[in-house]
This record gives sequence, structure tokens and C-alpha cells, in this order.
Amino acid sequence: MKRVVFLVALLLAGMATQLMAQTAPKFAHIDSQALITSMPKHDTIMKQLKAFEQDLYDQLEQLQVEYNKKLQDYTQKRESLTPSVREAKEKELAELGQRANEFQQAAQRDFQTQQGKLLQPLIDEVNAAIQKVGKANGYTYVFDKGAGFLLYVSPDSEDILEKVQKELKVK
Repeated sequence: MKRVVFLVALLLAGMATQLMAQTAPKFAHIDSQALITSMPKHDTIMKQLKAFEQDLYDQLEQLQVEYNKKLQDYTQKRESLTPSVREAKEKELAELGQRANEFQQAAQRDFQTQQGKLLQPLIDEVNAAIQKVGKANGYTYVFDKGAGFLLYVSPDSEDILEKVQKELKVK
């Protein structure tokens, strides 16, 4: 009888250990920013963004050149202008300055919109690959080391950067 109880206890202990091993969480981490910058598509996107940014900068510079030219003209002729013409010129300069400020703010919004539009498909592709690798390897959680939220990474947490790069056929 003691032998049966011992065998049952041993069997239960073995099953409990096996069950714990099956349900133990498995952690992984990745630096998604490093992954994104390692992709060839990233370089193409950055070139497109640089060109878009340069175009916006050129337009803003044209407005500033126009403003500076009119300001210089006004400054040189100010004393010889009648009060009503002087007031009209000052109003024109103020409106042009306001237009330049509004354009600068709109350009920043446009750049951010364009950046999101160009980068989102790449981000979606990376996220899909991370999820695929995570599921295939049975990870409970995959943390993004590049997001800056991790204060500690255990040696038990696996870095899956190379696995995801392989999935994406990068490198």
C-alpha cells in the first residue's frame, strides 16, 4: 500500500512538474527600432521623407525671402512714405509674417502625416513578423526593448531580433 501511495505521489509530482513546464511563461524581447532601421525599405522611406522635408523647407524659405525683401524695402523707404501707405505696408508685412508662421505649422503637420503614411506599412510588416515569430516559438510575451520601457531584461528572456529578421528576409 505504501508503495502504491508512493507511486501515485511520484506520478502526481511528475505530472505537476510537466504541467508547470507547459504553462510557464516564455519571454522574449526585441529592439523594434533596430529591426526597422535594418530593413532596406527603411532607407527608401528616409530618402522620400528627406525629399519631402526639403520641398517644404524650400517653400518656407521662399516666404522668408519675400518677407525679408519687403521688410528691407519698407525700412529703406519708411521715412518717405505717407502715413496711410506706411500703415498699409506694415499691415502687409504683418500678414506675410503670419502666413509664414501658419505655413511652418502646416508644414510640420504635413511632414508628420507623410512620415506616418510612409512608415506605417513598414511598422505593420514588422509587427506581423514579430507576432508570427512569437506564436511559432510559444512566447507568452514579446517586449520591445527599443521602446525604452524595460528596466531589466533577464538572461532567460530571448532576443528574437535575428529570428524576426530571418522571417522578414532582412540582412
